[in-house]
Amino acid sequence: MPDPELQVVTGAVIAYRLFEVAYTADLSEAERLWAQKARSLSTRGRLDTTSPKAVAFGVPPLELTLDPIDLRVGTDIASAEVTMRLYDFGVVTFALRLPADRLSWTAFSAFVNLVNQSVGPGADTDVWTNLLTEFRANFAGALVRPTGSTLEEDYLIGSVTTFDEILTADALRERVDLVPLLSGEQRPLSAAARHDLLGQRFSYYTDDLVVLTWDRAFIYEPRRDSDVADIIEVANAQLLEMRYYDELLDSELPRMYALVEGTQRTSSLLASRRFANLARRLSALVAEVTELTEKVDNALQVTEDVYLARVYASALELFRVPAFGAAVDRKLAIVRETYTALYQEASAARAALMEGIIVVLIAIEIIVALTHI
Repeated sequence: MPDPELQVVTGAVIAYRLFEVAYTADLSEAERLWAQKARSLSTRGRLDTTSPKAVAFGVPPLELTLDPIDLRVGTDIASAEVTMRLYDFGVVTFALRLPADRLSWTAFSAFVNLVNQSVGPGADTDVWTNLLTEFRANFAGALVRPTGSTLEEDYLIGSVTTFDEILTADALRERVDLVPLLSGEQRPLSAAARHDLLGQRFSYYTDDLVVLTWDRAFIYEPRRDSDVADIIEVANAQLLEMRYYDELLDSELPRMYALVEGTQRTSSLLASRRFANLARRLSALVAEVTELTEKVDNALQVTEDVYLARVYASALELFRVPAFGAAVDRKLAIVRETYTALYQEASAARAALMEGIIVVLIAIEIIVALTHI
């Protein structure tokens, strides 16, 4: 006789949406602005259970609890807890947490997919737009050089704290099919697709399990630790920021080439100044992007916790953060080489101008000497 279907006693679905909002954010000013509203307490984020020496935020983000909102999920209305995190490198994250208690595993998996249909990519909802609009109104004074970027990232986590049976991670994988939850697909997947989808699996104790995919994750954590979810969020924030600077440099390089070409056509009397001005502009761009990408790289520091380090490294690789970082570095190298060449051309133009002036002065001196003979 087959085992009865597992029941999720305590679970939740967490939907994330991340936005690029500014060059940087003044978190102290954001705290001050929020305190004036006195709606809820703010905190500076840290991981729940891990020692700060092992894993810690480079600059702890500002965490806020916002007012709960009602969402239509399928044919029902569900109340969602809303939290926000603002990172110092200019990314804001909103998280909607919907309880999913006392459901069969099939119903829990279906609920995850219903939430994705309600607030995921392509969903007909203005919940994220409303949250972002309210954020900009409340924290405009804390945003340094706000951006008009439309870049965003999303992620979905199905989390279970308690089943109706005590299970090991191995037993859980045998009892439930994670593929519909992680893929959103109802039709059977090929063996190769299932293998790839379930490839990033992690357990620390015998009774916990994390499975990561590109846009979803499943977390079974009986101890209610949120560290893995926090790490996934940070990795998504890093992805968003690297995508932003990759696109920024993509748009900057053609503009840079046009400016260089225009400067090279400038008359020799003005060339040295224009070369120098353009070189300074490109140097400032390199310094700005380098500073921000270093902040992003150091957003989370993982040293002693080997398990969380593995999960974090896997999430970064899965989200292709290193690939975007390498692309940004390559484009920065092009800009560096260009402004170095411009400085050299500016120096050469100045030297040629000085030589011309010296020749003219010598000629004048000779003429003056000859006229007095």
